[in-house]
Amino acid sequence: MTAAAPECNGSYNEQLEAAKQFIEQYDDFLVVSHVQPDGDAISSTLAIGWLLHRLGKRYTLANEGDIPAKFNQLWGFEDIQTLSQLPENRHFSHVISVDCADFSRIGQVSQRFAESFELLNIDHHATNDRYGSCAVIQAQAAATVEIIYDLAKLFPFEADLDFGTCIYTGLLTDTGGFRYSSTTPKVMKTAADLLELGVKGSLLAEAYLERMTFEQIRILQRGLSTLNFHKQGKISSISVNTEDVAEIGASNEDMDGLVNYARNVEGVEVGLLFKQRDSSTVKVSFRSAGNVDVARIAQTFGGGGHVRAAGCTIKGTLEEAIRLVVEEVGNKLS
Repeated sequence: MTAAAPECNGSYNEQLEAAKQFIEQYDDFLVVSHVQPDGDAISSTLAIGWLLHRLGKRYTLANEGDIPAKFNQLWGFEDIQTLSQLPENRHFSHVISVDCADFSRIGQVSQRFAESFELLNIDHHATNDRYGSCAVIQAQAAATVEIIYDLAKLFPFEADLDFGTCIYTGLLTDTGGFRYSSTTPKVMKTAADLLELGVKGSLLAEAYLERMTFEQIRILQRGLSTLNFHKQGKISSISVNTEDVAEIGASNEDMDGLVNYARNVEGVEVGLLFKQRDSSTVKVSFRSAGNVDVARIAQTFGGGGHVRAAGCTIKGTLEEAIRLVVEEVGNKLS
């Protein structure tokens, strides 16, 4: 009979110890991150893969859709499979989810979970509801990779350059190049340790924060042409419709960071990006200057995230989504 999953309650250190037991106790894992993965989601997936590889465990890395190609130099990148690549008759009893604020963020990959599955939930979103059999949630962490770095220290082997590069990439991208308020002394000490390990921080910053594709430039041009201000300039919004995306040939990856152009305008408290997925679905990204908890606003629409960065999906037209969200943000501002 399979042993029960360890209890993941108590202090952060106790949660980490329970996660260690979960990993040691089971085998043949499915490792998943959220749909439309960002740098932290990809880096966390690969860091867990590295850890399982070092432990001699069997594992499969997966995500619902396409993986951003710019991360293809990270260890294990080529091992991440999309849902369509997973065998339809293959179901996993032991799952590790990383950087997923709620179960729905895993997406349709959950179709590959066995009927009675055990799940280890590792995440840094304050809105995480601790789904799964065992959860390690540290809202004070700047990125999920920070938690995985702490977890790896419990095992009897040293980090190498491959692992360190994954961790640094997650920290770099989720802190906006170590500029966001989540950049704590612990984050900087971790980054320093990784640089001493040999991680090429400047090259990673160039690859993931500075370099832009032609499609990114084109979608930025279109997006800025829609820049609008609401509530006496305290709310700023940018929108991208499906026609622009199709004409330019842009991907979701090409819209990374676009919301910051709305937030960074002087006097703006909340910046919004509306990305139309189809005629009745709009993805909304929120960024706060600090005085508004956008995670709470996103939750009212079924989303979540952090105090200063959050997201949700709205069913409706692009115009309806803009009206609903701007109205709700305006209510919170007043």
